[in-house]
Amino acid sequence: MQARAKIQVNKNQVGNDRINPYLFGHFVEDIRDHMDAMLAYPLTDMDFESMDGTYRGLSGSWRPYTNGKSTIYGLEPAATRHSGHSQLVRIYSDDEAYAGISQAIAVKQDRDGYSLVLYARASVEIKIVAAEIVDRKSGEVLGSTRINLGSHNWKHYESRLTVLRDCEHAEFRLYVLSDHERWRDHVSTGMLWLDHISLLPSDSAGNVRKEVMDMTRDLNAGMMRLAGNYISAYHWQQAIGPVYERPSVINEAWGGWTNKYFGTDEFIAFCRDLNVEPLICVNDGSGTPEEAAEWVEYCNGGLDTPMGKLRAANGHVEPYGVKYWEIGNEVWGAWQVGHCSAEQFAERYMRFAQSMKARDPEIRLLACGDDKMDWNKTLLDRAAEHIDYLTLHLYHGYNRFGMNDRTPKEERYKAMVSYPEWTRETVRQLREIFSSTNRYAHLKLAITEYNTMYYPNTMRKGLPNEHTLEAAAVIAANLNEFIRNSDLIEIGSFSDLVNGWLGGCIRVGDFYADQFRGKSSGRSENSLIVYGTPSYYVMKMYANRDLDYVVQSHTECGSFKVNSLVSTEPKLDDLPNLDVVACTNVSGDKLTIFIVNRGFEDTLTEVQLDGFAESGKAHLLEITADHYECINSAQNPNSVVCEGHELSFSKSQVTCQLRASSVYVLEITR
Repeated sequence: MQARAKIQVNKNQVGNDRINPYLFGHFVEDIRDHMDAMLAYPLTDMDFESMDGTYRGLSGSWRPYTNGKSTIYGLEPAATRHSGHSQLVRIYSDDEAYAGISQAIAVKQDRDGYSLVLYARASVEIKIVAAEIVDRKSGEVLGSTRINLGSHNWKHYESRLTVLRDCEHAEFRLYVLSDHERWRDHVSTGMLWLDHISLLPSDSAGNVRKEVMDMTRDLNAGMMRLAGNYISAYHWQQAIGPVYERPSVINEAWGGWTNKYFGTDEFIAFCRDLNVEPLICVNDGSGTPEEAAEWVEYCNGGLDTPMGKLRAANGHVEPYGVKYWEIGNEVWGAWQVGHCSAEQFAERYMRFAQSMKARDPEIRLLACGDDKMDWNKTLLDRAAEHIDYLTLHLYHGYNRFGMNDRTPKEERYKAMVSYPEWTRETVRQLREIFSSTNRYAHLKLAITEYNTMYYPNTMRKGLPNEHTLEAAAVIAANLNEFIRNSDLIEIGSFSDLVNGWLGGCIRVGDFYADQFRGKSSGRSENSLIVYGTPSYYVMKMYANRDLDYVVQSHTECGSFKVNSLVSTEPKLDDLPNLDVVACTNVSGDKLTIFIVNRGFEDTLTEVQLDGFAESGKAHLLEITADHYECINSAQNPNSVVCEGHELSFSKSQVTCQLRASSVYVLEITR
C-alpha cells in the first residue's frame, strides 16, 4: 500500500525574522583538486616548481620532446623575483634535432584561440620557438603558433593557439624547430630557458572555467567563503601582484603547491562577477593580528593607506568593501596549524579582532566555534563583545553512529537522513547558551562548512556517495533545519563548490580526490565535462526561491527509527518521514513549501493551505530518481536533475505524489 501524509500550513502564523540569502552560500578552498578543477588552465606545473621525478632534469609534469640523442634538460634558478625553477633545454648542433618539452592535457574547441603566455630567454642564435597542441592518438595538429624570441634576456611573450576540436588526449609541445640556424657548439649556444608557460581558453571568466562560472552563477549563492584548513598557514601577500613574482609555496594542509593564480584580487573578481558577498577567513594559525589587519586594509582601505595604495598599484583603485571576516578555521582540531585551547583562542581572537576593527570598524567578525559546547562557553565568556557570529562546521557521517560500509545500507540511509535532528540539537544547545546572559543577545550563527561525510568512502573506491540522490535528500533536510532556525542562522557555506575532498557540488571530470591520498593517477576519459551533482540541484533549487519569512506548518506522516550502534544525543526513535518547512515572500503573495521525503515509500500527500489560495495552479519542483543510490557521473551527468510540474488544486488543498528519498518544492502564488 502507498503511504499517505498531510501537511497543514498555518498562513497567519508568520515569523518575524527575515531569511538571509547568505544561508545558501558556498565555499572555495585550495584543497586537492578543487583549484585545478575550478580554474581554466589545462597545464599544470606552469612555473616549474617541482623537482624532477620520472625524467631527469625535467620539472614534475613535463616530458621531453626531442629527437636529439644529445639533448640535455636541467632545472636551474628562476628568473629575478620569480620562484620555483627555470627549465633549461640544451641542444647540440650535431644532432640537427628539434628539442623542447611537452605535457599531456585535455583541450576544448576554441576558434578564438587559447591564450599562450611564456616567460623565456634563449642563446642568441635561437630566434623562434614553436608551440602546438596535438592529438596524441592520431598525431593531428589541432593548433599551432610560432613565437619570435626578441631578446637574450628574460622576456614576456604572448600568442594564441586556435584549437580545432575537443580532445581528451592532447599534448602541448613547446620546442625549438629542427631547421633552426646551425652553430658550432661552444659555451653559449643551443640553450633555451623557460620560467613560465600557461594556456587559458578564450572563454574563461578571469581564470575560472566558463562552465564552472555559469553553473555557479545559477546557484545564486548569496555568499562565497574563502577559507579551509590551508588558510591557517596562508599568507595573503604571497598571492597578490604580478603572478610571475608570486612565490611558489607548499600547501601545508593538503600537500602539493598552493595555487598562486587565485589570490585575493582573483577571489574578489570571482565574487563580483557572481554578484555574491565575499567572506574571507584570516590566518590566525601561523599569521599575526597585524597581517590580518593589513589584509582588511588591502581590501577596504583608501588610497591614503599603505595597503590601499598597494591594492591600487595592483590595478584595483576602488576599495573592495569586504564586510565579513572570519577568525579561526577549526583551531580546536589537532590537525590545524595553530591548534590551541579555547582559552588561548579567546585571547588570540580578541587581539585579531581589535587589530582588524582598527583598520575598518564597520566589518562583521565571525569567531571559530565548535559543536562541543565547552569550547563555545569559554570563548563567549571571554570575548562575546568582540564577536558578531559564532561559526560551526557540521559534517554528518557514519562515524557518529558506529557504522561502516558493512552496516546494512538501509540502516546507513536512515542514519544519514537524520542530519537535521543533529543540527537541531546543536542549535538548541547554543540557544540555551545565548539566552543565559544579555551579553550574548546580539550573537548570530554562521554554519561556515557543512556536508555529508560518507566515511569510509572518502578513501575513493568507485563513485563517492556524496553524489547520490540520498546525499541530496540529506542536504535538503538539513537546509530545512537552517531555514527553521533562520532567526539565528544567517550564513551557510556548502563544502565544497568544485571537486575537493567531499566530491564537490559541481564536478569537473571523472577522476576523484580523497582526503588523504590526493588525486587518482592517470588521465581521465572525461576530464572536460562539467556537471552538477544531485546536491547541486538542491542548492540551486533552494537559493532561487522567493523567500523572506518562515510560516508555521504541521505534518502528519509515517516515521522511522535510527538503529545506532552507539548511544546518541539527540534521540532518534520517532523521526518523521517528511521533513517540511514553509515560507512566504515579503509581499505575502507566494507560499513556498520545502518537502523532503526521507522514507522508503512513495507518499500521497495532502497539503492544506489554510485559505491562502482557494484554487488554481501550483508549481512543483522535484529532484528524484528510481533509487536513492542513483548518481550523476561524467558518463551520465543528468540522471538526477530538477524538473518542474504544474498541479491543479481546489478547496485550498493540493495533492502531491512524493516519491521515496526525494526532494520537493511546492510553490503557490495568489
